[in-house]
Amino acid sequence: MARVKPTILVLGYGNPGRLDDGLGPALAENIGRLALPGVTTESAYQLNIEDAALIAGFDVVVFADATVTGDDPGFFRRLLGRPAAACSSHMMRPEAVVALATEALGFAGRAYLLGVRGHAFNEYEERLSERARRNLRSQAAMLARALEGHAAAIDSFTTGGPIDDSAAACNAACGCDAGEAITAAIEGEP
Repeated sequence: MARVKPTILVLGYGNPGRLDDGLGPALAENIGRLALPGVTTESAYQLNIEDAALIAGFDVVVFADATVTGDDPGFFRRLLGRPAAACSSHMMRPEAVVALATEALGFAGRAYLLGVRGHAFNEYEERLSERARRNLRSQAAMLARALEGHAAAIDSFTTGGPIDDSAAACNAACGCDAGEAITAAIEGEP
């Protein structure tokens, strides 16, 4: 009997009209152009409750977002589901989408969070900074290599252990000492 290749979703989210905040959709677009077998790409401005139904149909889900802190080019981590403290139909974190898909729809796949380090967020314009474009190329190439192999090999591309707090990973909004770095990144300081 032939082995069925796992289905993979790359879901990039962010606002392309806020400079580097559009890195998630840009990554999904780059991966989509490769037309990799078994890989579907989607983009959104933000994650919503409906995304739980979307991801439930896949074996592997990669959420892609811009990160305002951390090292270039970004990170790639396994994402664990964690229910939202408060639920909104307007915006959700990826770990809450995973938890909802698991609890309500039987999602039994693996989820990952890919952060692409951005550097310019303080203007309204549809373009990426040069540093963000370099990071995008690097992260897209890494993800393409991971997706071209067997889905079980994706874990070998991760840059750290599993996480269940995307805010802490992407913008350090976890109450830690990253407040100054976030403010500097948003204000456009290096």
